[in-house]
Amino acid sequence: MNHFQSEQMNWPDETLCRAAAQGDAAAEEALVLRYDWLVRSCARPLFLMGADQEDLIQEGMFGLLKAIRDFEPERGASFHTFAELCIRRRMISAVRAAAAGRHAALNTSVSLEDGAGESDSVDDGPEARLIGREEVQERFRRLHRELTALERQVLPLYLQGLSYQEIAQKLSRSGKSIDNAVQRIRRKLSHIN
Repeated sequence: MNHFQSEQMNWPDETLCRAAAQGDAAAEEALVLRYDWLVRSCARPLFLMGADQEDLIQEGMFGLLKAIRDFEPERGASFHTFAELCIRRRMISAVRAAAAGRHAALNTSVSLEDGAGESDSVDDGPEARLIGREEVQERFRRLHRELTALERQVLPLYLQGLSYQEIAQKLSRSGKSIDNAVQRIRRKLSHIN
């Protein structure tokens, strides 16, 4: 990273977006680096059975790039708000497409967030959304019966976006025991139809 690029890292989001819109690749890269944490945070409550979590993060990165290219500051929203919306929509679209069988890498996606699949899409009527929500709730009930006491404590904290270390501190456990608990939860979820 040269001096100019490191200086750009201090620019406000809106200034970086304007520069990126004018073809400044360094400004676009600065925003991608700045918002990598947000993409990962949005991906955390979504679980991809049979695929790597990085697949969903990649979809979120596409959403972030779209936000960088489409951001219009005169509309009154902050870049952060707009970026989060674009990232979440892209991830939810990928999960929905997987559920419909349109993407082989994501065809067994399950959301760990209740209602995460809801959107304003015209393709889904209220009945389809209700059925989808009920299916997610039933999965959670079955999962809950399979979880140990520790796993029941870890799951809601994990879904709130806390890191393994933050969860470990709250529960007075080691980071490794939290990591193991999350991996067991994922395995158990993948076996629930």
